[in-house]
Amino acid sequence: MLYLHTDPPDWVSLFAECKREAFHLEVRDAYTVPQESERFRRFLDGEPALPDEHKNRWNDLIRETIGRGVAVTRVRVVTVPLTDYHRWLLSVTDSNTEAGEDIRYVPRHLAGDVPPDDWWLLDNDRVAYNLVNDAGKPAGLAVTTDPGVVAYSRGVRERLWALATPFAEYAQR
Repeated sequence: MLYLHTDPPDWVSLFAECKREAFHLEVRDAYTVPQESERFRRFLDGEPALPDEHKNRWNDLIRETIGRGVAVTRVRVVTVPLTDYHRWLLSVTDSNTEAGEDIRYVPRHLAGDVPPDDWWLLDNDRVAYNLVNDAGKPAGLAVTTDPGVVAYSRGVRERLWALATPFAEYAQR
């Protein structure tokens, strides 16, 4: 079964349904997230960072989710050398890990076959694909419980997690 949600994702509801784990796979070298554009521009221009209410809300959601006993993990597959976007993301990821996310990195050249799309594996029984439009902007979610897709996603998670370097260690390089 596939459910398509073209509205902005309702992360609060999606995470409220999680009982054990929410794993995120990120594979793109850059993202066009409207809430990030000014912060990213300031990073590129060497300007001081601005507070980010969107990120604060996200980290509040992560703290609440982890507080219920749900693990929130993420693997970022990155091209080396890092793109400007991933250099910026690396500079701001500490707030995610401080909120409790376990974020790890795998260089693309070591990752082997990688799916072309980002997705969340939720409780090992649902996969939520992050949809983007032609401009790379968020365009909703497609959620499936198809056993084949779920099994494939679990295998990808296990393989990449075994190769991944924790954020704090990766950031020191």
